[in-house]
Amino acid sequence: MVNPVLSIKQLSIDSILQGVNLSIESGEIIGLIGESGSGKSMTAKAILRFLPNGLTVSGNIFVDGVDIFSVQKKDHHKKLGRDICMVFQDYRGSFTPFIKVGNQMVETLCAHQFSKVEAKTVTLNVLTQMGLNAQQIYRSYPFQLSGGQVQRAAIAIMLALKPKLLICDEVTTALDVMSGEKVLQAIHEVKNETGCGVLFITHDLVQAFKHTSRLYVMKEGTIIEEGKTEKIRYQPSHSYTKQLCSSLLLLPPAPTNRKRGLL
Repeated sequence: MVNPVLSIKQLSIDSILQGVNLSIESGEIIGLIGESGSGKSMTAKAILRFLPNGLTVSGNIFVDGVDIFSVQKKDHHKKLGRDICMVFQDYRGSFTPFIKVGNQMVETLCAHQFSKVEAKTVTLNVLTQMGLNAQQIYRSYPFQLSGGQVQRAAIAIMLALKPKLLICDEVTTALDVMSGEKVLQAIHEVKNETGCGVLFITHDLVQAFKHTSRLYVMKEGTIIEEGKTEKIRYQPSHSYTKQLCSSLLLLPPAPTNRKRGLL
């Protein structure tokens, strides 16, 4: 039996999370939705083990069958980037502002057993694959690029590292609609290329409905509903999920009997 890429079982963190259960298979994009402060980002931090000191944590988080709480923190950190990658909401935090993007990408890959020559070649290839002008991005400082370009460059690193789990936490919040859509397509590119599982954390229901196959709905630190995206969208069972779905504006159907040449 193949282990899920991610399996969270009865995860509780003080009064922030209570009994969270969640799983992701290889090649799946799973959505975690809910209002701000519901515990979505705390769930991601728990997977990364980026939790503040002093919190009481119980439950299990398995990544590729290994309970991350059963290994030393330093050993878990070695898996970050190689097995677990994360794209953050604040694209400005993805790169140091005073070092060129290409140099930072090469340094990252070298930290994961790439030679310097191989790392540069791979960097240029994955930047191109993300639909970017590879040479321009490689030679630029982060502040010389748009937010969408910086996010796609960060995702390009994930494509090179081929992680088993990719966590995306509100990755389009600071971007305009067109840049955000390019970033989301880049995430699909990584998923299709590497076969990784993707945890897509968002408060944007339109994006969640469009880009995921299953959804988990979180409220006040608890998963209150889960299921296939289509079912959650059209047949939600929990009152809170119904409220979320009803908040979407319905567009009128497109006219079907337009005369040629008329708008």
